[in-house]
Amino acid sequence: MSFVLPAPAQPSVAVEGTEDRFPVRRVFCVGRNYAAHAREMGNDERDPPFFFTKPADALVGDRHTIPYPPQTKDLHHEVELVVAIGTGGTDIRAEDALSHVWGYAIGNDLTRRDLQAVAKKAGRPWDWGKAFDNSAICGPVHRGPHPLTGAITSRVNGEERQRGDLSEMIWSVPEIIAACSASVTLLPGDLIYTGTPAGVGALQRGDSCTCQIEGLGAITTIIAP
Repeated sequence: MSFVLPAPAQPSVAVEGTEDRFPVRRVFCVGRNYAAHAREMGNDERDPPFFFTKPADALVGDRHTIPYPPQTKDLHHEVELVVAIGTGGTDIRAEDALSHVWGYAIGNDLTRRDLQAVAKKAGRPWDWGKAFDNSAICGPVHRGPHPLTGAITSRVNGEERQRGDLSEMIWSVPEIIAACSASVTLLPGDLIYTGTPAGVGALQRGDSCTCQIEGLGAITTIIAP
């Protein structure tokens, strides 16, 4: 097979402790999955899970410097647990969901909050607020135990902004996988960002944002001056 244009590179993220890469197919994100964050955004914490997506080529690894994105004056950080799918499926049962997980990573769901707010008010899609270039920060994928509890935090220039615990998720990882696979077929290489705790806030040019999850280490992103 030949292509009329050069084929794009395969998006991927690092695998902790190896030179291997985890190939990424799609990036799903869960909205408002921590009660305190749902309240700070003015929403009912009992809403059922809902999803939006980011392009796979928006992924950025640990310790990268990225430009401040265009068309915004209110860029926000959102630390999240990321689930890497290793075995696909449709209508996956929650009790079987963890067997479909390949590993876990730390993510930072960067958001153009002002554009998102305009879209919300107009009843329009969130794409321009969420799915922009360099908006999906993702650290190395870790194999190992499924993290059901553990501190999840973010710091900007050393000052703590967010602090929560994975146990505070409204919808657990198995429930998220079950809900997502009820609407779309999950396949190996899919990533799911599972929501952020309260304390999201603005990033400025020159800021350093560090996201940390107990047991998974920390990742840092620099916003270019």
